Amino acid sequence: MANKPAFYIFIIGTLSSLVLFLGLTWDTHRQVDALTNADKLNDQVVAGKRVWEKKNCNLCHTILGFGVYYAPDMTRVYQRIGENGIRLALLEPERVFADSIRKMPNLGLTEQEVSDVTAFLEWTSNIDNNEWPPQDRPEKRAERRLSAGFTLSAGATAFQTNCMSCHAIGGAGGSIGPAFDNVGAKYSAADIVRYSRDPRSIDPDSLMMPVTGVDDDDLRAIGDFLAGQRGGGNGN
Repeated sequence: MANKPAFYIFIIGTLSSLVLFLGLTWDTHRQVDALTNADKLNDQVVAGKRVWEKKNCNLCHTILGFGVYYAPDMTRVYQRIGENGIRLALLEPERVFADSIRKMPNLGLTEQEVSDVTAFLEWTSNIDNNEWPPQDRPEKRAERRLSAGFTLSAGATAFQTNCMSCHAIGGAGGSIGPAFDNVGAKYSAADIVRYSRDPRSIDPDSLMMPVTGVDDDDLRAIGDFLAGQRGGGNGN
């Protein structure tokens, strides 16, 4: 190809790409308020962001793609573990992550600071960022590990949907609560159901909050499923 046609192709391609890039950038900025739920950006959310910055949380965590990859990404953490999970992790990390390879220091946050950070992380979790950065959620990892080669039982499915954000089986799931590979050796199905509804009636030192939003049939199915977990790798 002669130099002149190649030059024109380069110029046309560059200008077309620039116009497309500027158009997409303008369109994104036009939607920022709606995508970020700016109407819900209240004083408590702002205060939580300030606590996040004061404690240098980005030295371990990423959020919206910014930060360090030592600890989990926090962009969607509120959706993964909810308000109670966040509060427990912030107030008593030495207990919550006692069995985790990655440790979190106790930042000495006040109750108000914990509430502010929780509000900030709830707001961040609801930003429409086109699923970026990608979130490898515990329930998705569980689905890959638990359902390989067979159909999940009702109890395994209910456990995957409702419990995997905090608890793991076979290395798949969350680390907020203890792993359940051998829970059936300690508790019966009835005990597990009772523990779920009223944790401190079984263990006065439990950090777990009472389970809500799970109906009785699903909870009984979860109890039956977990009662079968006795360290033998039964995942269905």
